[in-house]
Amino acid sequence: MEQRRRPSWWKSLQSLIFGFAFLFWRGSLAQIRYSISEEQEDGAVVGNIAKDLGVDAKTLKEREFRIVSSSSESPFRVNENSGVLYVNGKLDREQVCERSSICLINLKTVLENPLEIHYVEVEVIDINDHAPSFVESEKRLEISESAQRGVRFQLQPARDPDGGANSVQLYKLSENDHFRLEVKDRGKDGKIPILVLQKSLDRETTPAYKLVLTAIDGGKPVKSGKVNIIVDVLDVNDNTPVFTEEVYSVTLHENSAIGTTVVQVNATDLDEGLNGEVIYSFGNSVNDKLRDLFDLNTINGEITVKGHIDFEENDVYELDIQASDKGSAPLTTDKSVTIKIVDLNDHTPEIEVTSFSRAIQEDSRPGTTVALISVTDLDSGVNGKVSCSITEDLPFKLMPSLKHNMYSLVTSSPLDREAVYQYAVTLTATDSGEPPLSSRKTITVMVSDVNDNKPEFSHNPYTFYVAENNVPGEPVFSVTASDRDINENAVVRYQICRGCGEESKHAPFLNINTENGDVYALKSFDFETMKTFQFQVLASDSGKPSRESNVTVNVFILDKNDNAPVILYPVSSNGSYEGTEELPRNVNAGHLVTKVRAYDADVGYNGWLLFSMHQVTDHTLFGLDRYTGQIRTLRVFTETDESEHKLIILVKDNGNVSLSATATVIVKVVEPKEAFAASDVKGPANMGEENDVTFYLIITLGSVSALFIISIIVLIAMQCSKSPDYNSKDANYDGTLCHSIQYRSGDKRYMLVGPRMSIGSTIAPGSNANTLMMPDRRCPSGEVSTLPITDTYTETREFLRVSIL
Repeated sequence: MEQRRRPSWWKSLQSLIFGFAFLFWRGSLAQIRYSISEEQEDGAVVGNIAKDLGVDAKTLKEREFRIVSSSSESPFRVNENSGVLYVNGKLDREQVCERSSICLINLKTVLENPLEIHYVEVEVIDINDHAPSFVESEKRLEISESAQRGVRFQLQPARDPDGGANSVQLYKLSENDHFRLEVKDRGKDGKIPILVLQKSLDRETTPAYKLVLTAIDGGKPVKSGKVNIIVDVLDVNDNTPVFTEEVYSVTLHENSAIGTTVVQVNATDLDEGLNGEVIYSFGNSVNDKLRDLFDLNTINGEITVKGHIDFEENDVYELDIQASDKGSAPLTTDKSVTIKIVDLNDHTPEIEVTSFSRAIQEDSRPGTTVALISVTDLDSGVNGKVSCSITEDLPFKLMPSLKHNMYSLVTSSPLDREAVYQYAVTLTATDSGEPPLSSRKTITVMVSDVNDNKPEFSHNPYTFYVAENNVPGEPVFSVTASDRDINENAVVRYQICRGCGEESKHAPFLNINTENGDVYALKSFDFETMKTFQFQVLASDSGKPSRESNVTVNVFILDKNDNAPVILYPVSSNGSYEGTEELPRNVNAGHLVTKVRAYDADVGYNGWLLFSMHQVTDHTLFGLDRYTGQIRTLRVFTETDESEHKLIILVKDNGNVSLSATATVIVKVVEPKEAFAASDVKGPANMGEENDVTFYLIITLGSVSALFIISIIVLIAMQCSKSPDYNSKDANYDGTLCHSIQYRSGDKRYMLVGPRMSIGSTIAPGSNANTLMMPDRRCPSGEVSTLPITDTYTETREFLRVSIL
């Protein structure tokens, strides 16, 4: 016995020497090292780090001292002011180091301002505070009486949380004649007790043995733990079980419910006790798949359905059943059970598309093959006979093949992608079982495009309004064409038709973006030079062959207020408009002093001029008509009035950004005799001038009146033909005379007006004062119609200006 213990003692000594060497090596790396026994209470002092580092208390108050730890719960804490290291909570070595033989805890301390890092190593010394213990308080073994001497039975080892010498060191077995104890050392796994049979057992003499196994640690004082071992001696089994039936063969319907009884086998054993109790199990030849389908009751031998039974997967099963007794050395008998599966109509037909053209051209001829379809049914006989059909009202049909259950899906009528670009064809397969089962499968047939459509413009013709003075090179408007085809056949490119006769004469100063249809003006338009023009745009797709279409674009130039009023009277002198009028002192109130004449090259509101008194020496003496520019006296002159008056007249148009000009009129007040003499001198010349003006005014007023009357007659006639209940009188007319021409073209009304417009007329937003908004009395909702000012109005306006001037 002493020679057996010596190798174990020698290994313990080697481990102890290695531990001390390891501690010495670790200690050489740390600056400070402490040792403390486990089970210390919270607040126990480990050591004074600051004192051991040579840091005095006064310096420590000015510098922060703390522990830097990667763990949120450190077993130690340090006092920042004193540098004393305390135990943080109860110190348990088994929790901190688990089963390590040497428990070392490394701490990283930081002393700031300036920063210093010091390493502290604390060794937690183990104490023998745990006794060895077994998992079970009682262990029962069953050993046959026929067991041979030397049979070994490994026992569950005891566990001791302590480490080193305080762990389990040896085992003792209670005194007996039939068993002895061997201990096997497995190093880190500890010592394993083994029970060895050293004398044959006799159940008839002693049916059971009671042993006590004791585990002892190496602490001081020694602690131990015990477990009771009961050895039951088993009887020898010498009879095998026998089945009551020679052959087991049954039938089973497929899809039988789980738990359905298939058959129950039965076997008997002539032995007594456990040796005569029979249990049932599957034989080794029964694979996992069969075990998933069938279940066997180990007590009564009943076989039940456990999984899904499928005739199409297997129509017969062979199960190897074993009957075993419960002896210490069980005896077994095998029996084969045959299970035949009865087919049911439980499978729906399966549709498989073996060859499929997902896209077919829209110009394909009827009879073109789209897909090849095969239909199968896993059932047998009538249950596996299948017919196939497709949904109606589709340009497709099924053609049976010479091969069984094979079909061809072909086109039955012409296709048009633009009408229907894809078809959902539903295939239905039905078997002949009772009840019949069917399945459906939908395939999507795409109709591929051919270039059979030409581009179509969104409008035909196009009408655009472009403000004059546009920036050359910038887009002014855009045309859009779409193609009902797709992909390359629908990619539209634009170009301006430059050889389209009279309409192409304006093409040289236009350009177009070939991709998006934006039209660019290569020059700036001038309303006073050109009022309207038209050209053609050609749109072509990218198909092969390409298809194209054209559209006429009508462009109306809109006037902008880009011309300032021009003063005609008084006459310009050195760049300033100034005139002098002599007026007798005895004139009455309302006497015409003079008339400021001006014109504006713009039209509409941009050319509507208003006169205002910008500056006058005496506001009570002279008045100005804001529309005609006439200057009249407001009262008679008195002796106290000055003899010379200066009037500055402001003439401005009505554009969004108004432009203006000024004229200066000097009025000299003279005595009546001087005025009469002056009139005699100036009379012939002024009379000729006034006569000419009068003549032109008469012609102008006559022309305007004639045009106005004709326009009213034409408008009334057109309105009567269109809408009998149309009232030609404008409810918003303010009584002011104005020259206007109204006419209709198609479903649009146009109105040409002079400077003095009706109150009901408004300028359309964004039209630059060239489009009038006229209330259309034919619209019950009171909508406002936009009426473009035409060239006729412009020409009439110009004629009026020349006549008046």
